[in-house]
Amino acid sequence: MDEQKTTKKDQMCEVKREKVRVIPIQYFDDFPGHPFKVRLDEDMEALVESVMEFGILTPLLARKTEQERYEIIAGHRRKLAAKKAGLTELPVILRDMTRDEAIIAMVDSNLHRERILPSERAFAYKMKLEARNRQGKRSDLTSTPVVSKLRSNEEIGSEGGDSREQVRRYVRLTYLSKDLLQMVDDGRIAFRPAVELSYLNQNEQRDLLDAIGSEDATPSLAQAIELKKRSKAGKLNTDAIFSIMSEQKPNQIEKIKIPTSKFEKYFSRGTSQAQIEKVIFKALDEYYAKRSKK
Repeated sequence: MDEQKTTKKDQMCEVKREKVRVIPIQYFDDFPGHPFKVRLDEDMEALVESVMEFGILTPLLARKTEQERYEIIAGHRRKLAAKKAGLTELPVILRDMTRDEAIIAMVDSNLHRERILPSERAFAYKMKLEARNRQGKRSDLTSTPVVSKLRSNEEIGSEGGDSREQVRRYVRLTYLSKDLLQMVDDGRIAFRPAVELSYLNQNEQRDLLDAIGSEDATPSLAQAIELKKRSKAGKLNTDAIFSIMSEQKPNQIEKIKIPTSKFEKYFSRGTSQAQIEKVIFKALDEYYAKRSKK
């Protein structure tokens, strides 16, 4: 009798177990509004080589849409690598999920990445919070005073390794113009000033962008707070923005800014800034030492 019960249980588990299917690549669509960029970088090149040699080792996760196509939840990089490697089919696990369940799963499957841009994390958190909200978990996305009943942003923060307040700050970044947000991703505007700047309206942000170009300087935290303060009071016009941006910062010294993408190929992931600086200055010393001997 016990043996029959065990067999029945095993059979039920087998039915519930998700199976890997093989589906032609042309039937897959990217997730709408997918906030994580698929970069054509060295990591992608390595992934393409791996796929060419071993195939897709980890199946994609997708759901079937009403258009009889397959929406990728996890595996956008694998799809591109497979396409570049010349594969015509992809292994996939199909899961029956609602739109909001799919959004949450999509965000969760990507937050473990080693390198996530501020804009990617910002829109990912926003998408997940809004999905939780539609599921009945009320959450406040942009301000501190109103606290959600189930504190969804606190839950999401812990899931993504950030505090509730940090989640709120990231979501604020989605209110920045495309150009200002790009400056945040490039490291030209620091995170905290960027959060304050997100409270400026679109016209004010456009004027600020002009001032940044004219003054060749980005706002400090103190300047960003002042810009936000004047905006809230309705006193932030073009002249005020240029006046604030032209103020010399207390610790202002001329700096040479080099995008990380220019030298990241020379360093392994996780290399500290101090180590990078040490290598760069050593290389410069050797370069000028050789020049002096000529």
